[in-house]
Amino acid sequence: MTTWHRESLKTRWMGLTSRIFSGQPAAESVSTSIFFHAKPEAIWQRILSYEEVPARPSFILRTLLPVPLRTEGDKMCVGAAVRCFYGEGDLIKQIAAVEPPHLLAFEVKEQRLGIEGCVLALAGSYRIKPCGARTEIVLTTKYRAFLRPRFFWRPLEQFLAHAVHRHILGGMRDSGPRLSSYSRSA
Repeated sequence: MTTWHRESLKTRWMGLTSRIFSGQPAAESVSTSIFFHAKPEAIWQRILSYEEVPARPSFILRTLLPVPLRTEGDKMCVGAAVRCFYGEGDLIKQIAAVEPPHLLAFEVKEQRLGIEGCVLALAGSYRIKPCGARTEIVLTTKYRAFLRPRFFWRPLEQFLAHAVHRHILGGMRDSGPRLSSYSRSA
């Protein structure tokens, strides 16, 4: 099966799902945290977006979400637009806050990924806090969810958001000299 055909099937599946289960939008937020045995400055130097992680996303992420390809733009400049390319389209993030080495935040200004009837990304952030000899990093994703009933769809959305966050955190951990990580929490 060609990549184009596989991606169009995913887009069709998302469209069908959104037509069958659509409802009033709900604002949602998911955060994932991990502790690294490193200074905040070292963590700051390794910040990656989902589209920049060199490792291939897990099978479940590739199957259920658009596949990330690359980014264009300066993610460390407040007000900058960063275009994120996916196999199924793109989205544009605008950098809202850059406070080295503690906070990087963005808002999603445009999303064209074929999943807009299911979920619409709104914003995200990376918060880095020293905690003794360790540093905690908290990734947060805010989104608007359209699928009902929420008691059914929310756990799947949270699972996928945590999986994206763990993929990013793993990429950050593996992007230079080895960092040891501790006690992940969701």
